[in-house]
Amino acid sequence: MLGRYGDSYRRYQERSGMFLPRALEAPGAALGHRLFPSTTIKYLAIPVLIVTLVMGSGFLLREITLRSLPLATSGNLTLVPILPEDQGLDGRILTGVIAAATAGEVPFLQKDKSYLGYVMPADYIMQGMIADTGDRAHLFKHHHTVALITDWIFHPFAHLRRPPAAHMAAMHGVDPAVARRHHCPVEINLAGMECDTCTIRRVILVEVTAAPGKPLSGKNLLAGGVTRIPVGFIDLDAKDGRIIHVRPVAKSTAWKDVPTPEI
Repeated sequence: MLGRYGDSYRRYQERSGMFLPRALEAPGAALGHRLFPSTTIKYLAIPVLIVTLVMGSGFLLREITLRSLPLATSGNLTLVPILPEDQGLDGRILTGVIAAATAGEVPFLQKDKSYLGYVMPADYIMQGMIADTGDRAHLFKHHHTVALITDWIFHPFAHLRRPPAAHMAAMHGVDPAVARRHHCPVEINLAGMECDTCTIRRVILVEVTAAPGKPLSGKNLLAGGVTRIPVGFIDLDAKDGRIIHVRPVAKSTAWKDVPTPEI
């Protein structure tokens, strides 16, 4: 640009910031000149610093998130609720799952393995990213993908709390309460059922395997370098721990071999 426009572009550089308004960039630029008087060193150092700050911030945020998770552990099973409002249910759910496993009702739980259970409403919209729990979780096959993505953009937190049936009801002008009740994956269809106060929860269980010698407990179950393979899910009533369904699943997500973010 200097070669083509000469002094006019140099004057533009002097009054304009490279990425931000010059008034905001000036303190950083002054510090940069002190730390890196050589232009060559500066241009090598800036990309390294940016990458370090971005990646370092990512690792820091991940560590903060892992430390803040409300994990509940008993023996070789750890539960983590997907939604914060389910934190108070994990104790009763853990007791129900352990009791069922002890009674031999959960064949895919083995004593010599470590498991992580994701607690969620039975119709949680993104469960297909954790395991293939059935056709209802295959949103990319059965629903309006563009409409769902748009809803997520404008309502990111509410979107995760709405079941697929509620999204479809909004698109087609149907009563959301009726739509959700008729599409309840645990096959409960009671006229007086209030979905907002429903105590039915789904626990998707994944087997976690770490490198030899690496401990597996608490937040380590969500660490990098471990293998998480879905094994099954349990539907139960969190009010009393009553088991409704116990189903094994394939060792893949609903997206099969399509890469998805690890949860």
